[in-house]
Amino acid sequence: MSYEPIFALFCERVKESIKAGTFAKLTLAKTIGDTEIKNIYFRLAINEDNTYSIALTTRYKTEEIESTHTLDEALMILGTYIKNPFLTALLFTTDNDVTFKVNKKNAGSIIEQEPTFKNASPVMLEMIEKGIV
Repeated sequence: MSYEPIFALFCERVKESIKAGTFAKLTLAKTIGDTEIKNIYFRLAINEDNTYSIALTTRYKTEEIESTHTLDEALMILGTYIKNPFLTALLFTTDNDVTFKVNKKNAGSIIEQEPTFKNASPVMLEMIEKGIV
């Protein structure tokens, strides 16, 4: 069984959390072995034309690289890092924490837990206030 269908569900949860205004933060963590890349952070950013984009911060041992993308582009980029080298993606929302994991047999799973964050990200709150979502 492949993890891709479960990862697609996870991506839908990310999109839903943004549309619902509950998005707090998303990160990729837990790498396979000791790698140059340490984390990838996924944040919302408001553009000058009152639309939003996704700021991806890729943290390496010696530097950080930030890039800006559409939501679909950012999710596609995150997908390329699953199992290469990340095994876990964590979505934090005000409703719950959603964890996507890939095991050694290449199977994906989604685990939901009580929310870590009580409030959406400041940018998410600003997007709601401006009517962007």
